[in-house]
Amino acid sequence: MAKKTTTVFFCQECGHESSKWMGQCPACKNWNTFAEEKVNVTNSKITPFRDAAKPVKIGSISMREEERMCTGIAELDRVLGGGIMHGSLTLVGGDPGIGKSTLLLQMCRLLANAGRKVLYISGEESLKQIKLRAIRIGEFQDTMLLLCETNLGIVEETIRHTEPEVVVIDSIQTMYQESVSSAPGSVSQVREATNVFLQLAKGMGTSIFIVGHVTKEGTVAGPRVLEHMVDTVLYFEGDRYASYRILRGVKNRFGSTNEIGVFEMRKEGLIEVENPSEYMLSGKPVGASGSVVVCSVEGTRPILIEIQALVCRTNFGIPRRQTTGTDFNRVNLLMAVLEKRLGLQIGDCDAYVNIAGGMKINEPAIDLGLIMAIVSSFKNRAVDEKTIVFGEVGLSGEVRAVSMAQQRVQEAKKLGYETVIMPRVNLEGMDKIDGIRTIGVGGIGEAIDVI
Repeated sequence: MAKKTTTVFFCQECGHESSKWMGQCPACKNWNTFAEEKVNVTNSKITPFRDAAKPVKIGSISMREEERMCTGIAELDRVLGGGIMHGSLTLVGGDPGIGKSTLLLQMCRLLANAGRKVLYISGEESLKQIKLRAIRIGEFQDTMLLLCETNLGIVEETIRHTEPEVVVIDSIQTMYQESVSSAPGSVSQVREATNVFLQLAKGMGTSIFIVGHVTKEGTVAGPRVLEHMVDTVLYFEGDRYASYRILRGVKNRFGSTNEIGVFEMRKEGLIEVENPSEYMLSGKPVGASGSVVVCSVEGTRPILIEIQALVCRTNFGIPRRQTTGTDFNRVNLLMAVLEKRLGLQIGDCDAYVNIAGGMKINEPAIDLGLIMAIVSSFKNRAVDEKTIVFGEVGLSGEVRAVSMAQQRVQEAKKLGYETVIMPRVNLEGMDKIDGIRTIGVGGIGEAIDVI
């Protein structure tokens, strides 16, 4: 087989391949994303049909419930959909220093202590560096194996020889294939490495976790095809200088998406936060205007979150608007609804909105909470501290129904809240919950009159 080197251009966003450079990618429509790479092209024979895989009838495929592998970390199991699925390929992304390697090392420790054979492959740290982090976490059993290697051929051969149940690759951007001439971390190398690990996971039934670096926009570096190839994509969010961490599932072929797990970073590693609502509301001010508690649903979990708003007259010609943790354009839209439907003169006011606790929430159910917080700060009147609100707000000022209303009210009662202001439509067919008062509203005017 003859080999020849040719130059191609890859889109850094979607992996689209072209023989020439283009300003705009025809696949994902992004600008200035093409990068030049040299690849080796091998002239190989076409596989005869008799040696290819044969199609089978769908009715002849036997199905049984797959047994999942529990990691010992309840929050991680929740995000994965109940545990690790055998033969799955999972991508874990996050900012540098956020705790990706620490979480996976803790998972490996618990699996090894449960008798599972685990292989941790690092392309960024030496064996002594990994051991120093491991000592801080706890004791490890001999079923935990370590390997420091970046050559993809050696890594593949090691996995086939040791036959572990779980493999961790830290990170995918450090792996390189000798037959590919481009540098490690390039589009060609990342795509080749992911394809090799995908074949290993599906062929051997080994569960593989790969760590991916992220760009300044917060997405996994490399081609978007990387996220399409894997079974599960997990993102680690949070401020690296704060103690909280949020593990969010954005893709999961074996469970629900948008599920989250909450952790707290301590000196001994990541500790699970069993009651995120109580954790997020710790330190909430009493009797302060502009502070409202809302109930948001992340995946299947209702979480109580504090929304803070500060509205004041501007000293400049153009009012300043700033949001942290929620959509900036959504806040501007809701302020326009307040001014048009209720006649509040807030168009010449500065407005600052913050989701306390570092959460990033874009669910429409927090619209009513944002409205309440802005009005409370504008009129300088505090909302009752035992009241929570939720509901979607339309452009006409109506309060629309949201999903999982029953679970939201139950979460409020569990934390000692006494009053819930919610859409009137959701009250129909909802079971009555003793010990908590539910008030249904049809518009933002009614909601503001209640408080």
